[in-house]
Amino acid sequence: MHTLTFIVPAEYDGCRLKGFLRGKCCVSARLLVKLKRVENGLCVNEEHATAITILHSGDKVTLHLPEDEETPIAQEVPISILYEDDYLLAVNKPAGMAMYPVPGSDFGTLSNAVAFHWSKKGEILRFRPVYRLDKNTSGVVIIAKNSYIAAALSHNIQKEYIAVCEGALQGCGTVSTLITLAPGSKIKRAVSSNGETAVTHWESMEGNNEFTFLKIRIETGRTHQIRVHLSSIFHPLAGDDLYGGHLDKIKRQALHCQSALFIHPVTGKTVLLQAPVPEDFVLLLKELDVSIA
Repeated sequence: MHTLTFIVPAEYDGCRLKGFLRGKCCVSARLLVKLKRVENGLCVNEEHATAITILHSGDKVTLHLPEDEETPIAQEVPISILYEDDYLLAVNKPAGMAMYPVPGSDFGTLSNAVAFHWSKKGEILRFRPVYRLDKNTSGVVIIAKNSYIAAALSHNIQKEYIAVCEGALQGCGTVSTLITLAPGSKIKRAVSSNGETAVTHWESMEGNNEFTFLKIRIETGRTHQIRVHLSSIFHPLAGDDLYGGHLDKIKRQALHCQSALFIHPVTGKTVLLQAPVPEDFVLLLKELDVSIA
């Protein structure tokens, strides 16, 4: 069973346990309900506590997290580990690897690979990616080892992508059009006035008349967001034939999540994770005479 420990600071003296956990510790309402159902799920100074227990400065609050019930099938699939501790795992996902099993990709997914990695360490955990990357997008993926970490990191990770789009794109800009499922499709997305908010910031780094090397940050995480937004301004990603790109230079969308920056929910330290640029992306940039430095 995973445990989390917090020390009550002076400003929370006299506060109820629920207020401390929801306010200071960012424990979700859903997790708090689950903890109430676990034997000694909530403890203060090693004694059973309830949501209305009054806290004092210096008290030690311990959460005994419930065991995971739904865990993926473990399969020996190579993965590149960027970082791991007791609370989270970060990997460099290769292009061509799906996040989850789906029809047609029942095995060999990131969830299978992570389950096998954890099984070797005696850890049986649910697969909780804090965000997702498309099957043919490579780069940093962060997986939380418990529901507290998943909730604490959600929307609190700054990711930077590198990409190659078709055409000459100069300067920098923001695309903030709404995105929804394309009519008649179960996969493809489209810009629509009835869609969900999506914000993509791009910066041109280098390029020529045919292609542009970009750095991209997103404020939201809609499915296919970067791909849809670049296509909507008539600069689809190289290799992204679903959204108007061509396959003559690279056989998948030229998109790589290069880095992820966040504050660790438990240690409070700033963590910067970087994923090496994959070979097919490097070869594309060399052919375009673009420097990755």
